[in-house]
Amino acid sequence: MKRQIQLILNALIFVSVGSATGLASDLPVKAKPVLDQPFFSVIEDRVTYSWLPKAVDPGVFTRNPNGSLNNTTSMQVFSFTHFDIWKYGTNSLNVSMFKADHNDPAAPCLTPGAIVDPNTRTTSSGNCAGATLFTGQLRSTFGWNEIFETKAFTINPLRNISFQVGLDLSSTNYVRAGAAQIAYGGLQFQFDLPYKGYINFAPMAAWAFVAHNALLQCGSGFSAPVPGVTCIDDGNRVYQPTWAIETNYYMDLGFLPESVRYFSISGRAQWLGTMGTVNSPLPYNPLPLAAPTNSFTAVSLNSEPIRLTFDASKAIWGPKYSHYLDVWVAYRYWQNKYGLNHKVDRLCTLSPGVSNGTCTESSLYTGVTVKF
Repeated sequence: MKRQIQLILNALIFVSVGSATGLASDLPVKAKPVLDQPFFSVIEDRVTYSWLPKAVDPGVFTRNPNGSLNNTTSMQVFSFTHFDIWKYGTNSLNVSMFKADHNDPAAPCLTPGAIVDPNTRTTSSGNCAGATLFTGQLRSTFGWNEIFETKAFTINPLRNISFQVGLDLSSTNYVRAGAAQIAYGGLQFQFDLPYKGYINFAPMAAWAFVAHNALLQCGSGFSAPVPGVTCIDDGNRVYQPTWAIETNYYMDLGFLPESVRYFSISGRAQWLGTMGTVNSPLPYNPLPLAAPTNSFTAVSLNSEPIRLTFDASKAIWGPKYSHYLDVWVAYRYWQNKYGLNHKVDRLCTLSPGVSNGTCTESSLYTGVTVKF
């Protein structure tokens, strides 16, 4: 009996010592709690004020006293930008308000200083404020490396391949009450650039499933009242699905001397394919006869080829505050704005083959961005 008791005591001592030293690893042990990983590894929010001195709006211009065209308008731009990185990809959102000067008037003015009565076609004087345009762009990526838990899609200089989806929204208070919604879906290929930079390339399918124009709406007074022929019941045009290519890049100018290493360059471009006729589903009609002019849309290029950014906060307060305050200058180029063919569309020309310059935007612009 004494021997049995001694064996039991020895076993208890062995278990207690083994548990403390890790020898009895097969015994149940209460694990220490693991701290939860944050859902987002990066969250950045920014606000920007910028000035675009030579914007254009298709078909909107005035004549100077000498007969030349004043076909550009200055715009103030107020923007909010959000970017985040999470376990499986990224999200980016940009919301902007473009406020035009009087050369691009809001409703009810059809042209600067002139209000047109659609019922009588008479014109009266008006003093309308500049138009306001709201836009929003959302893009989300889902990385293949993250989804499949692999590094197979990282082959220098390729950093990753991702699924990409997106949505563009816009709405204006121009007299035509333009509004559009475009959905995107495709792939994104991300490549490394020197100095911790990157360049993304995204071929996608795109569909403008909403494209409103109040002037085409039956009963507006600007179109003959024949639904499906000269006007559209609700003013919503129907466009065909098409293709889109988007690219953007960023790179610090790390080759500069350390004492002036406060500069970076970035840029973006979007090509959007043809979407059928401008006023689809109305019949094709290249000449202003009984039905509204209805030429074919063209491939549009909406781009900011280069932006030079000065990291003012880093220069003033040091690297800890890098990109909290940025001052930048950029060049903006948009050909065939809104898909309108700048060579033949009625809004883009004074007469066949004579451009009015309102469908190609080319302007320097500058701004200040604050991160919070």
